[in-house]
Amino acid sequence: MHDHARGTGSGRGATTGIRGAGSRRLLAISLGITAIVMVVQVVGSLLSGSLALLADAAHMFTDAAALGIALIASAVAARPADDRRTFGYQRAEVLGALVNAVILLVLSVWVAVEAIQRLVDPGEAEIAGGLMLAVAIIGLVANALAMWLLSAAQRTSINVRGAYLEVLGDLLGSAAVIVAAVVILATGWVQADAVASLLIAAMIVPRAIGLLREVVSVLTESSPATVHVREIRDHLESTPGVVDVHDVHVWQLTRGAPVFSAHVVVDPATLRDGRSGALLEELQGCLSAHFDVEHSTFQLEPAGHVEHDAHR
Repeated sequence: MHDHARGTGSGRGATTGIRGAGSRRLLAISLGITAIVMVVQVVGSLLSGSLALLADAAHMFTDAAALGIALIASAVAARPADDRRTFGYQRAEVLGALVNAVILLVLSVWVAVEAIQRLVDPGEAEIAGGLMLAVAIIGLVANALAMWLLSAAQRTSINVRGAYLEVLGDLLGSAAVIVAAVVILATGWVQADAVASLLIAAMIVPRAIGLLREVVSVLTESSPATVHVREIRDHLESTPGVVDVHDVHVWQLTRGAPVFSAHVVVDPATLRDGRSGALLEELQGCLSAHFDVEHSTFQLEPAGHVEHDAHR
């Protein structure tokens, strides 16, 4: 992760103090705040009987898990490749994200079902509105603090920007719980807790499904959504010395780590003049500079070379 969040020593936009810390440190601090508040909300839910607090804790779990996976995966992915894992450990993040997505879907479905049951038949449900309100306010303040810590760095770091938006979602979840608690205290309508729970569950499900889709895309070795194979092929074929490009394959080891391979038919003059090395370097530089593909493999072939399974 690039550290774009560090304040400069001078200049109009300089940021000092803890808000001027590096991106990784800010993310770690935000993770700590989120994890602590999540535990407080779980305990508060058990003591108060509030389903909304538990749903909000699940919402915060999405952020804690995402931040934790990113930080742990960055360390695991740094381990060198070996003869068994020739690409190294870069897919550790994907496996962690898969577990995260499944847990989120299970939690959100359970919360939704429980909330609907409480709406239809509240029974003798008792919710300690005062405790529910106090815990929700703690969550709101903690999220506001995390947003303040990230506010400066999120302008210059895309990773911190993502975390900032996640914390904003948590803050809205805490606000929904506060509204529900106030309604319960003011009117005694305990179903407000179930309504807030459904609202928070609705915020979780799209993120969990999106995460699961991304994991499936990586594990099935589909082309990244931002990579257009036809555009890359056309760009490569416009390189002097290239006659044709076929057997193009693009996949990704993990988010933001695309891998590319292709067979490149080269004109006879390029091979005859010994310029294949320079051409290979140009092709790899083209992918890196224009399409942000750092790992690429090309098989150079003379014109007239035919493979029976060749495809575009």
